[in-house]
This record gives sequence, C-alpha cells and structure tokens, in this order.
Amino acid sequence: LIIMAGQFRYTVWDPWMIISQILTLQSVFYVSLGLWIFLFDSMSGSSKSLDQIFKYQELQPTNFSGKLVLAAYVFNALNCSVGLWYVVQRTKLCLDFSCTIYILHLFVCVWYNSALPYTLSWWLINTVCAAVLCVSGEFLCMRTELQSIPVSMGPKTDL
Repeated sequence: LIIMAGQFRYTVWDPWMIISQILTLQSVFYVSLGLWIFLFDSMSGSSKSLDQIFKYQELQPTNFSGKLVLAAYVFNALNCSVGLWYVVQRTKLCLDFSCTIYILHLFVCVWYNSALPYTLSWWLINTVCAAVLCVSGEFLCMRTELQSIPVSMGPKTDL
C-alpha cells in the first residue's frame, strides 16, 4: 500500500518496520543510558544499580548521585537523537518516536516499581529529555532532508 503524503516522496505503510524502529530506538535508549550512568558512577565511585535507570526515587537533584543520574539522562537524550536521526530519518516523525520512547520508559518504570512515579523531578526530567530528544533529532533530520534538495546556481531565467 503506497500513500502519497502530500510531500515529495511516497510513504509506505509498513507496521513491521515501525515496530522494529521502536524496538531499535528503545534499545539505543537503554544501552546508552546504562553506559552514561556506568561512566558517571565509575568517575564518582558510586555504586552501580539498575535502580538508577528504573527507580524514580534515584532522580533527585538534592544529592550528588542524583545529579549524576540527571546528567546521564540529559546526555542520553542527546545520544538518542543521533539514533533517531540514523533510524527514522524523517523530521515529521521525530515527535512521535520521541514520545514513544519515553512513554514506553514510563511503562517499564511502572512495572519495575509497581506504582506510578510520584516525584516531580522524575516527571520534569523525562519531559525535558523528551523535548531535547525531539528537537535535536528534528534538527539532525532536517539538515539531512535539506541536503537532498538540489538548488541550482545556474544562470537566471526570465519568466
């Protein structure tokens, strides 16, 4: 099924491709976040735990280890924007995939904690990181999409 999306390219509805993109981006999200947290924990000498990824009480800006986890989340959003650019490659889909990543992360955190996150810092950092991921991913995708539009520098034609 080919659908003309009102743009210069055709869009093919492929649910398996969309599912594989979501799974790939979710994997990039968790691997990258784990690496950032591991790096910051190694530099600071903090203990390493999966709680730093999934437990919402760990995202507290009041202590040093909480600040490191917050920094890891922000750096992870920037890392994931490169993954978004590489996997999705469409500016208009960046918001959808960014929100999907963080909504799935919410579901995993609810499952891990058996409760909804109740700390304001968890909601704020995840909202800010989703926005950073979306905007930086859109920036990268837009640069790539604009490069593919040839602009002729030939002689002017009179109409």
